[in-house]
Amino acid sequence: MRYWLALLLALIAGPLAAQTALPPAPWADRQIPDAGQERQAKALMETIRCLTCQSQSIADSNASMAGDMRSQIRERIMAGERPEQIRGWLISRYGDWVSYEPTADPILWPLWLAPLALLALGLLLLRGRIVRRKDA
Repeated sequence: MRYWLALLLALIAGPLAAQTALPPAPWADRQIPDAGQERQAKALMETIRCLTCQSQSIADSNASMAGDMRSQIRERIMAGERPEQIRGWLISRYGDWVSYEPTADPILWPLWLAPLALLALGLLLLRGRIVRRKDA
């Protein structure tokens, strides 16, 4: 009986021990006292994707990772960094995917040109059908 009780207590205590001991990010949910800096931070946070949620910006997410990123952005803005520099740092750290704003890297040019090429092909096909109808 003692064995089963000890096993049950171990199973219950496992999830409790898994809680993080790290303190929450200090600026995750606090606003910067300077309203202009807070506006810059909010605008940047709305363009950065939450790495945990993947479908929300870090401004909208309640994930702890998003809170850490919000705190880092606010701390860097208070230190005098510009939002473009912070975005560049986040992209270099987490990859292009973290930003909702598309980049113009040469590797992505086919993605930008494909809709134009398909539109041109559609117009050529449409022109060919119109010309054939006039001839008939």
